[in-house]
Amino acid sequence: MKPFYLAFVMLFSGISVSAQNQYIEDSLNIRKIYDMSLLNGKSYEWLDHLSNEIGGRLSGSYNAQQAVEYTKAELEELGLDKVWLQPVMVPKWTRGEREFAYVQTGPGSSRNVNITALGGSVATPTGGTKAEVIEVQGLEQLAEYGRENIEGKIVFFNRPMRADLIHTFEAYGGCVDQRYSGAKEAAKYGAVGVIVRSMNLRLDDYPHTGSMSYGDTPVDKRIPAAAISTNDAEYLSSILKLQKDLQFYFKLNCEQHEDVESYNVIGEITGTDYPDEIMVVGGHLDSWDLGDGAHDDGAGVVQSMEVLRLFKETGYKPKRTVRVVLFMNEENGLRGGNKYAEVARAQNEEHVFALESDAGGFTPRGFSITANDTQFNKILSWKRLFKPYLIHYFEQGGSGADIGPLKDGNIVLAGLRPDSQRYFDYHHAASDTFDKVNKRELELGAATMASLMYLVDKYGLDNISNETAEMPD
Repeated sequence: MKPFYLAFVMLFSGISVSAQNQYIEDSLNIRKIYDMSLLNGKSYEWLDHLSNEIGGRLSGSYNAQQAVEYTKAELEELGLDKVWLQPVMVPKWTRGEREFAYVQTGPGSSRNVNITALGGSVATPTGGTKAEVIEVQGLEQLAEYGRENIEGKIVFFNRPMRADLIHTFEAYGGCVDQRYSGAKEAAKYGAVGVIVRSMNLRLDDYPHTGSMSYGDTPVDKRIPAAAISTNDAEYLSSILKLQKDLQFYFKLNCEQHEDVESYNVIGEITGTDYPDEIMVVGGHLDSWDLGDGAHDDGAGVVQSMEVLRLFKETGYKPKRTVRVVLFMNEENGLRGGNKYAEVARAQNEEHVFALESDAGGFTPRGFSITANDTQFNKILSWKRLFKPYLIHYFEQGGSGADIGPLKDGNIVLAGLRPDSQRYFDYHHAASDTFDKVNKRELELGAATMASLMYLVDKYGLDNISNETAEMPD
């Protein structure tokens, strides 16, 4: 038994030493990635140009095309193996002249309020829309009031984001239906317009836009829809309690045009060992037009570009093909994400992993991951490598809108999860500007993404090896 016991000990020790050595190597490589991003990063410089030299990048706009040309040129400067544009037809909607609205409580007594048209809304009549207001807390209340109480009025959707939910995206998901479908549903009851409380946890004067849909509502039955700032939503709600017959006036000047051609911007480093296995990292290049889209999603764009630059600068040669995709039209159509997946399937490309950053440029906390239990546990085994960088959030379920169409039952999808507490202060508002992004937080996010891409590339996600499963605490 003694020789067998010694052999067993030696074998066990050999595995432990191997795991220890692998852990040290990975720790050093990840340290190099973070050092390069924090000491010699490009993400903040790129974001400065996107935000301050180009500005808001609404799909189909001149600014969106400028962003396509700029990011393509910057990717080419990195010396990637391939950079190209992928054509995609996108919707073109223009806001027109600035919106105007007021609350009238009596002859000669009115107060201006802050509103903005929702993306995709029709314009008001030339002279604007003026009517009494009925306040509801959600789509389900429309049926309770019925046509007799809604017809000829403006519906005011005033369900706020829940402040008691720690995960702010959960709070957003709990009320965004009134923005997206409010006009479609209110029109069924004869409403002449819709005003929606901005998706914002903070009380301020910034109205937040966002996409909305009329569904199959005939064009001549579509009603104008706008968001109102949270401060003004509070005012309107309080004054309605005192005077239910007040008049609300608003004027929108927006217009829907024919679809136009735009592009996804794509660059890649070809894998050394498994070039046919593709790993994607990306964000969406388009933004709304009120601010300059620094957090949503300029941050995700430049962080994704930085992943490939960090690989190049640190000398890491990926085994698998690493591809950055800057998607067009996430905000009002998801055309870019759908087109990319469509082409990938038509060309029989094998995508094994995709990571998206579309939750702002705040301090990274970790990742949400759509994967089976085996794949998720393998990623979870790397958690200790992220501990020195205060990355602790590894949760199963959720990734990103643009990479969602790639889901096929095999690919692993992940989303960077920054601290979300301030995100909806700026989301889709004129306050989403470059000065709201902290350079260090942005760079930490880029390094965190590159580190996960490095580990997935090095070890793959097919099975759990002893080397990665037994990394020491």
